[in-house]
Amino acid sequence: MLERYNEIMNISRPQYADLPQMSASDRAAQFSPFAALVGYDEAVNETARLVENRIELTEDEVNALNDSLGSVLDLLSNELAEVTVTYFVPDARKQGGMYVSKTGMVRIYDGESNALVFTDGTKIAVADMYSISLQ
Repeated sequence: MLERYNEIMNISRPQYADLPQMSASDRAAQFSPFAALVGYDEAVNETARLVENRIELTEDEVNALNDSLGSVLDLLSNELAEVTVTYFVPDARKQGGMYVSKTGMVRIYDGESNALVFTDGTKIAVADMYSISLQ
């Protein structure tokens, strides 16, 4: 078997004028293992990521939310209102989502979209609200 390769064993690699010589580590990287299942780790992580289900409010909770929202709207007629709103944000990839709290100054109530608009431009739909409180 060694006889078959005797004539090429001592020949140097070809050199090309328009290509720089590759380093030994770059050459070795060509033969390193590869991920046969591209995206598998991401898929496992996505499956393991937990989301919450939207909480259905009881009638009493809806009434309390409406009362709090009414207080905010009354205050908005004269000045800005600083509130903390806990609301549901649907997940883009899975069924469910997460509850997020935002504290800030409410600028207006947008009747067309039924949402509170904060001074930073954030819009929170009343339908997504879980709780609201004045600061």
